[in-house]
Amino acid sequence: MKNISDLFGSMVFSDAVMQARLPKDAYKALKKTMSQGTHLELDVANVVANAMKNWAVEKGATHFTHWFQPMTGITAEKHDAFISPAKDGNIIMEFSGKELVRGEPDASSFPSGGLRATFEARGYTVWDTTSYAFIKDGTLCIPTAFCSYSGEALDKKTPLLRSMEAIDKQAQRILKLFGNQTVKRVITTVGPEQEYFLIDKEMYLKRPDLVYTGRTLFGSRPPKGQEMEDHYFGTLKPRVSAFMRELEEELWRLGVYAKTKHNEVAPGQHELAPIFTTTNIATDHNQLTMELMKSIANKHGLACLLHEKPFAGVNGNGKHNNWSISTDTGVNLLEPGETPCENAQFLLFLVAVIKAADVYQDLIRLSAASAGNDHRLGANEAPPAIISMFLGDELTGILEALENGKAYHNKEKHEMEIGVTVLPHFPKDMTDRNRTSPFAFTGNKFEFRMLGSTFSIAGPNVVLNTAVAEILCQFADELEKSDNFTGDLAALVRKTFSEHKRIVFNGNNYSDEWVTEAENRGLSNLKTTVDALPEFISKKSAALFTKHHVFSEAEIHSRYEILMESYCKTLHIEALTMVDMVKREIIPSLITYQSELLKLPEQKKSCGGLDSTLEEYLLGRIAKLSACLLKKLKILDSVILESKEKNEILSLAVFYRDKVFPAMSELRLIVDELETVVAKKYWALPSYAEMLYSVI
Repeated sequence: MKNISDLFGSMVFSDAVMQARLPKDAYKALKKTMSQGTHLELDVANVVANAMKNWAVEKGATHFTHWFQPMTGITAEKHDAFISPAKDGNIIMEFSGKELVRGEPDASSFPSGGLRATFEARGYTVWDTTSYAFIKDGTLCIPTAFCSYSGEALDKKTPLLRSMEAIDKQAQRILKLFGNQTVKRVITTVGPEQEYFLIDKEMYLKRPDLVYTGRTLFGSRPPKGQEMEDHYFGTLKPRVSAFMRELEEELWRLGVYAKTKHNEVAPGQHELAPIFTTTNIATDHNQLTMELMKSIANKHGLACLLHEKPFAGVNGNGKHNNWSISTDTGVNLLEPGETPCENAQFLLFLVAVIKAADVYQDLIRLSAASAGNDHRLGANEAPPAIISMFLGDELTGILEALENGKAYHNKEKHEMEIGVTVLPHFPKDMTDRNRTSPFAFTGNKFEFRMLGSTFSIAGPNVVLNTAVAEILCQFADELEKSDNFTGDLAALVRKTFSEHKRIVFNGNNYSDEWVTEAENRGLSNLKTTVDALPEFISKKSAALFTKHHVFSEAEIHSRYEILMESYCKTLHIEALTMVDMVKREIIPSLITYQSELLKLPEQKKSCGGLDSTLEEYLLGRIAKLSACLLKKLKILDSVILESKEKNEILSLAVFYRDKVFPAMSELRLIVDELETVVAKKYWALPSYAEMLYSVI
């Protein structure tokens, strides 16, 4: 491997590359567009495009693509070669500013939620100058936004960029009140931790449920799961280590700040965590990370499972969204400092986030809603579907003291003493960590832990950015009228915490007592995706997003339709896969095994009447379970057929949740019990034990 410093960003058309390859005037014009959002003139775009093409060709690229993020949840790309015909019948390598700035993919086959009819095919991809171009698989990839012919956003990037502009605008108003005139831009930053499973590729290909749905629809628990907690942070197995090493190298080439890797709690489960960066770029990088995880795993004879719950009964996959707010001058606005009780600016931004989490708790919840994540939220490794916020004892104590008009005195020592002389003393963090909290303050950022592992982080960050922007707007509106800024600021912090402290909970979010207490506090508990998604089209949601120009009302409704449709399609595919597997895999296994068992009593009789109690017992048990299997299979078949009668999207989603999914669960119970009875030789599907421990 090359030196990491030489490797990192070697496939990125970075600021350093632009500075080296662009004329000074073109570089300054492009940087102004990137930092201030000014229009980029076509002549400058032509210069940039030519330099970008020359650089890419030198790196071995032959094609370019506008790389975008439609509402499918994955990325999309259409490749065009750099070639153009020359007069002598040969070719020349060309790439124009027009091709760089705008593309025109067919928009009719991407989800639009009713924004576009099928015959209205035209769409545009528009260069996102804030995210650097990069080379992947011999193709120059240009990050772009994706919109319809009439201008509506058809992607996840456009609303994210809008939300970043919204919080930038409102945060700067607040900073000016504190006398800060030097900040030109406020950005949100994110570091998304990505969990995943690795299993042997051969095992994966023998499981139609994993291939079609990403999760196992059948499977009994192995004798050993995660009970011993011996996999967490354990030594990396050679195949896993080799995979991780290649993954890191490829990510570093693409400028992704891959930092931490380790084994997670469940057998076969792992995690990759990057250093935080600007939210827009972090979103692009996370999409690349998920894509590369799958392709590199395949090269190592592995399958990477990103589903939120690939295996029932063991921990699922989450994605922890570490979110913060910073200025272009390098100041983290959520940094408490040495004396947070005296840091008025920090306290104001902190209570803004507290109020946003309380007022818009339903929107924050729905931003983590999906059919896959419904299996995980509320399970032992994930927060419940109730939004609450962990602040830790010190910050909570500071805010409570302010609320009560008292001085805050911290009686705890801040030096960590372990009791062993030779071990160094070190500063103790001001808060503990709460792994059960869905939204926890962790030093100078909030860790939003509810996201599912397959999620684009764009959606949740759109909600966080916009919700906090709205509260900052309210604060600025109030404080800009003040004749006594210091006094009114203190009063605003006290009032905000007093009115919204119900969202703060520092205890065990997994406990049954918390569910009852949360209800008493008036917090919402939107248990499933179907419960949560209607909040997207509420009046409060529309008022928030349209005020800050993040979504139009049409775009809000389109996303609601897309998300509901995705939920229904996911369960429909899972139900059809279950039926197919039972008919083509499970039933043949049962028939073959029972046929062998039926032969044994006759064979024993011919050998002097040997006892056949065991065979008869097994036959009887399998016969009863088989009869039950057939009954449950018919029920599932019936409800799948009945679902076709539902036309309205919400009623269809409710039907899938209340009828189809329970029928699937009941069928699974029978199949999983049969797996424990049928001999391994006759069971067609690899078991949980075989899959989870397949990588050695």
